[in-house]
Order: sequence, then C-alpha cells, then structure tokens
Amino acid sequence: MLTILGRQGILGSLSVLQWIISISVITAGALFLMWLGELISEKGVGNGVSLLIFAGIVSGVPLSIRELAVTYDPSKIPSYFAFFALALIITASVVVITEGRRNIPVSYAKRVRGNKVYGGVSTYLPLNVNPAGVIPIIFALSIMLFPGMIASFLGTSNIPAISNAAQAMGRLFQNQWFYGISYFILVVLFTYFYTAVTFDPKNIAGNLQKMGGFVPGIRPGKPTSDFLYFILNRVLLFGAIFLGTIAVLPSIIQGLTGIATFEFAVGGTALLIVVSVALETVRQVSSQLTMRDYEGL
Repeated sequence: MLTILGRQGILGSLSVLQWIISISVITAGALFLMWLGELISEKGVGNGVSLLIFAGIVSGVPLSIRELAVTYDPSKIPSYFAFFALALIITASVVVITEGRRNIPVSYAKRVRGNKVYGGVSTYLPLNVNPAGVIPIIFALSIMLFPGMIASFLGTSNIPAISNAAQAMGRLFQNQWFYGISYFILVVLFTYFYTAVTFDPKNIAGNLQKMGGFVPGIRPGKPTSDFLYFILNRVLLFGAIFLGTIAVLPSIIQGLTGIATFEFAVGGTALLIVVSVALETVRQVSSQLTMRDYEGL
C-alpha cells in the first residue's frame, strides 16, 4: 500500500523509522477495523467487515458528485446520459448475475424404520453463476500490480541490463490494451481455479449417495459427479466471462465517454461488493423480520 501511494506521488521518500511507523499504524488500523467488523456482525445485521467496505465505497459518492460538478462541461451532456444509462444497465446485470443460479433437482429415496417412513422428498442443489464472487478480481489485480512494483524498484538499478528490462516491463504494463487483455484472462483463470478449490463435485456426489440422494435420471456415484462437472463448466464459463468483463469495464467506459468519476458504478470490484453486500443485508433484514413475526405469534 505504501509503495502504491509512493508511486502516485502522495508519499515522498521515507526513512526506515518512518516505514516502520507507517506499517505499524496501518496494521493497528486494520486490526481495529477487523474487531469493529466482528462487533457489528455479532450485535447488528449483516457481515460487519463487508458493511465497512461497503461504507468506504459509498462514502466516495459525495466526492464523485463534487468532482463531476467541478468538471461539468455542457458539451458532454450526451456522454453524461450515456454514462449513467450504461451504469444503470451494468448494475442491473450484476444484480441478475449475482442472484442467478442453476438449480439441479435432487430426490431422496424413502427409508422405512419401524412404523416411520423417512425421505421421499425432493429438493435442489443450487449452482451459482458467479460462485467465486470478487475473489478472482482481487487475485488478478494483485498479480497485475506486482510487475509495476518490480519495475519501479529495479528501474533505477545501476546495472543497465536490469534497468532497461525493468523499464521495458513497466512500459508494457502501462499499455492499456496489454493490461486490459491480461487482466481479463487472469480473472477468467482465477475464477476457474478458485471454484475448483472450493467446489468439489466428487465430494458432493459422494455425500448425496451416502444420504440416499440422487439426481433424477442420473445414476449415483461417478455419473452424478460427471454430470455436476458438466453443468458446472457450462455455468462457470458464463460467470468467468462476466467477471472478466466487469473487471475491465471501468477502463472501457471511461475511454468511450471521457468521464472518470463514479467508476464504481460501471464495474470493477467495488460494484460487485456494493451489490453483494446490499443483497445480503436485505436478505438478513427480511429473515429477521420474519423471525419476529413468528415470535409474535
């Protein structure tokens, strides 16, 4: 974080003591926010850490409005309308994709124990279109920032070969086309990687078989696992392309409209976080209200 602030010219050169103090203050602040987030989760509604991130993103809206008012240009009114229309469409699309899922029907065989019959019910296994959330974008962004940091460190090297290579790498990653395409590909790859780590069709198929569950028309065991793999890959392809597109949309729309404010409204990690936290908070508030209605009865 300090390196990024230094590259942007916000921080000057720091001594070793200043580095230690800055890192200590940032670490203490992060720990305090984590404690505050846990407190909100325990005493309030919603995930505390997510709500803090949500508040941090939304708190930038007044500043964006002020910046838009200061840089207002009457000749760009069509661009303003186009920008906010695209922002509305993109936000609606993110809501639809975030809530979108493929429901796989699951039935449970009847079991008779004594005079009681167990099972015989039908339910479904939901596969989200975007099961990875914002994690792939965060991973990809971390990878994309790393070469620039290395280039800034090695660009001033006294060895000409290292200095020239670092400067060439820095220029390469400053190219918008190369950066955008690389960013998109990394987001897609990390979406598949993260989903493969967190979602195991073999394990799910095994658990279904142990509990007497099966997908209608599919044999338990390996055929069920293969079927889940097939459905997951089809759903995940759309979700990965969607995530990659959302990640690079702010740069594309900024280039088309020339408007640099309200970037979070047209894509990127911020929009996904805002939409996800808002939907989750609404669901939790609804469940709390429902529980209170039952308690009143």
